[in-house]
Amino acid sequence: MLLRENVLYTKARAGQLCKALVIRLVTNPLVVHLAKNAGFDVLWVEMEHSTFSITEASQLASAGTLAGLTPIVRVPYECGMGYVQQVLDSGAMAVVFPHIVTVEDAKRSVKMCKFPPLGKRSLWLQQAAVGLKTLPMQKMAEEINAQASAVGMMIEAADSIPNVDAIAAVDGVDMLIVGCIDLSTDMGIPGRVDVPEFRAALEAVSAACKRHNKIFGLAGNYNDLKFQDWAINTLGARLVLCHVDSNLISIGAIECVKRISSIDGTVRPNGTSSNGTVPNGKALSSGAVSDGNGVQNGHIEVKEEK
Repeated sequence: MLLRENVLYTKARAGQLCKALVIRLVTNPLVVHLAKNAGFDVLWVEMEHSTFSITEASQLASAGTLAGLTPIVRVPYECGMGYVQQVLDSGAMAVVFPHIVTVEDAKRSVKMCKFPPLGKRSLWLQQAAVGLKTLPMQKMAEEINAQASAVGMMIEAADSIPNVDAIAAVDGVDMLIVGCIDLSTDMGIPGRVDVPEFRAALEAVSAACKRHNKIFGLAGNYNDLKFQDWAINTLGARLVLCHVDSNLISIGAIECVKRISSIDGTVRPNGTSSNGTVPNGKALSSGAVSDGNGVQNGHIEVKEEK
């Protein structure tokens, strides 16, 4: 009865890679078309590191569902059950909880997301995941519990690593996602994904996921293809956050200016062009450069009459 399948269950659990685009800046739901055109499977709506409102997250999640992209929402740390309830009721098909350290953290997160008997979530009979159709209460609860309320744990603290096997064993937990930035920072090696102790931490998470048939995810590393290759093809990561909308805009903007600057031959006030040439100017006896219109080093060139 779901509007769209949840790829976390149909694809990731089948051993296929799910590619996610993180949205933390762009609130216009039209951005979903760009994600779909690019070939992403998952729309990760970032609410821990953004200023998104519940309404904006709902619009993005609903647009993602209609476009065939499974919407995952990462909620803020310790946001509370009421906040999680709104996120799920308004369109998220999965919720990711940051900074999970203990088994108790994991169990509490599951209870927020699942209807009884699996959890304590309040049941509203018109759910976005089924297109606001009214279904019999038991059928609605069972359908949403099974397919449209996936639960993800962010593993991003050094203290969480000894507990990852027990966390993965919790009934209702679907994903363990390593936050590379926070985890490496908390381990005292910020950004050093190549060091043995960090690699060992990821291996522990991967092993726990394999042992308990949970999805292993990777976040916070967007440019190290060799590291991503290892995580995907050796450790078995099946959910990868490929990039962030704000990062992609920044990368594109920098590259655009760099490319245009490489062909910019206009004269600057100091008498040189942006690319080091002066195609439209002329050298003067003073050593300065004129642009041919009387502009010399940012000043009007005064010609003496003889």
